[in-house]
Amino acid sequence: MHRLVQESLTNARKHAPGAPVRVSVRYGPPLSTVEVGNGPGTVPQEPVVTSGYGLIGLAERVAALNGRLHYGPSGSGGWTVTAELPVDQTADVRTAGAAE
Repeated sequence: MHRLVQESLTNARKHAPGAPVRVSVRYGPPLSTVEVGNGPGTVPQEPVVTSGYGLIGLAERVAALNGRLHYGPSGSGGWTVTAELPVDQTADVRTAGAAE
């Protein structure tokens, strides 16, 4: 999830400088949801040329976890990225990844 937030914040900084950004994380079966949204930029900027692989990479990461990625313009002139990831209901989050 942290890569989704990191990439989305980077994109907001690049494409909408000065825009307010909102990050929402909801955890719990059956889905965990991460949403990053930004408003329109407030700082004038030159057009940004990018490779366009950031969103492709995010989509691949989310798909590898059997999740879904949605992204696009928001109704307020900004942009929203949302990932829905299935939660393994048998996993114990408190001990996941802990050294044994």
